[in-house]
Amino acid sequence: MKALVFNGAMERKPQSTPVLLSTYLSNKLQELGIENNIFNLADAGIPLFDTVVTKIPLSVELMNQQFLEADVHFWLAPLYHGSIPGAMKNCLDWLELSSKAPQPYLTDKNIGMICWADGIQAMQGINTMDAIAKALRAWPVPFSAPLVRSTLFDAKNPTEITAANKEKLNLLVNLATSRKVELREIHAPVAG
Repeated sequence: MKALVFNGAMERKPQSTPVLLSTYLSNKLQELGIENNIFNLADAGIPLFDTVVTKIPLSVELMNQQFLEADVHFWLAPLYHGSIPGAMKNCLDWLELSSKAPQPYLTDKNIGMICWADGIQAMQGINTMDAIAKALRAWPVPFSAPLVRSTLFDAKNPTEITAANKEKLNLLVNLATSRKVELREIHAPVAG
């Protein structure tokens, strides 16, 4: 099994929320023996989606390859004005390149979703990601992690995720990685 941690934020600072969350998820997946990769949107150089482009940018080809090779995805996003960052949606739009493939888009991949906000509205970002994942033929995990930024980290150690939030993230990882086989079995073609 391969997992992809999709950091949809544009922050690059090593102690930033998306970097700390991405690192935590990657480490948790490694503990479970799951090969994984972090895709940092801020470093990917993904251009604006263009439906009439004649030469596909290399950054987009590499992104598509990583997204399509992974069995399980974890999407992380801050809530910006009621939704996910536009750059994150733009990146996902480039999956249109796979539309003619035998398994287009993110067909049958599990997607775990994490969104954080300064208030209690992070669920709006989760709802946006859920709609996008379903449109891309993926399976959103039936548990998500809408996080309140002010309670995400330990007050004494601002780079340490609190125990309660680690518990949510661990549950999400466990559900996303253990349900993959079940979903494939449920949706396998019936011989006959």
